[in-house]
Amino acid sequence: MNDTIENNKNLSFRFGLNYFLLLAIYGISSPYLQLMVRRLGYSPAAVGIFLGFFELVGITGPIFLAQKADRFGRLKPFLFASGIMAIAGLALLAPFRIPLVTLISLTFLSLGLKTPIPLLDTSLLRAIEKSAELGKKQPNYGLLRGIGSIGFVVVAIIVQSIPGFDASSAGTIAFAQGILILLFLAGLFALPEVGHTQPRNEKIAFSFKWLDSTFMLGLAVIALGRLAMASVGSFFSMYLTEELHWHAVGAMWALSATVEIPFIMLSWKFIQRKSPMLAVAIASGAIVVRLLIYAIFPTPAGAITGQLLHSLCYGLFQPAAIAFVNLKTPPAERATGMAIYMGLGIGLPSFLGSALGGTIVEALGYRWLFASYTLFAIASLVLFWRHREELTGVR
Repeated sequence: MNDTIENNKNLSFRFGLNYFLLLAIYGISSPYLQLMVRRLGYSPAAVGIFLGFFELVGITGPIFLAQKADRFGRLKPFLFASGIMAIAGLALLAPFRIPLVTLISLTFLSLGLKTPIPLLDTSLLRAIEKSAELGKKQPNYGLLRGIGSIGFVVVAIIVQSIPGFDASSAGTIAFAQGILILLFLAGLFALPEVGHTQPRNEKIAFSFKWLDSTFMLGLAVIALGRLAMASVGSFFSMYLTEELHWHAVGAMWALSATVEIPFIMLSWKFIQRKSPMLAVAIASGAIVVRLLIYAIFPTPAGAITGQLLHSLCYGLFQPAAIAFVNLKTPPAERATGMAIYMGLGIGLPSFLGSALGGTIVEALGYRWLFASYTLFAIASLVLFWRHREELTGVR
């Protein structure tokens, strides 16, 4: 069946379903991957190194696969392959406490979990453009990403409600995540194929001329903010269980995902009226406040307050960063552009933040980790301010 934009009557539903199922996987992987590796018996420093490696693989792998998808002209085969790689990674991770096997498993898991995001975003952005060309109703990016966040929240709340899930073995957590990946693979059959506008048998020239100084400056501002947030992504769950002795991992991640939903849905209008990079700067300011709260108020109330700021730290940050990359990337190379953003704007800073963070935790503790990482968010604000005219011109 030619399942394209032209004959698809349920475009928003189909994309919404796949965002829901994809982010549902993250409802377990984001809060619990750090705990899974820790349960294998590794120290906090080793956990930081392993998670850093996980992010490092997420830099180059998705970029390579996304460029292949751009050349191939079809995205769905690569989405299916990603799910299969994620399952393979989980199957290797849980049973073995062998560093080499852990690295191999995290390689598959990183490729499997990080490749779908830029591909699905690219597919949706192409669908929006194609719908506009055909004069059809356009899908709402913010709304559909918000639906994805709902998937995250639903799963995080479910696992939090399971007694003892926070203390479960790596195998139990991997099994639950594997079920969600299978559901995502099933949902892909409903996703329409949105290829690029050039015929697939025509060779596409990838010039990368769009990687100009403005793009790199914007990416640097984004990366510094993400570097600061790496302390949360890689160590917040351990901060809750080891520093606060509070087993509310799923609930706290569900709270952060819940408050981000309205901002993801509504931020698009602000970004269009102002500029994507101004929104990124506002979010970076919120990151500074959030990390200081974790450092100064190591209590459940402090953790809750910090999680509420996720509304800005991600709910505003992520759509703004996506909008910036979308504006600066040619349509035929958008999957590559999104993968570069995922790799250099998210993956590299997450790698550096995770690898460095574990050492800081072992030497100084979690509170100093959060306090010191505010410097990266401050650096993001300074870089934006120095080049604000150039960066805010992208709109």
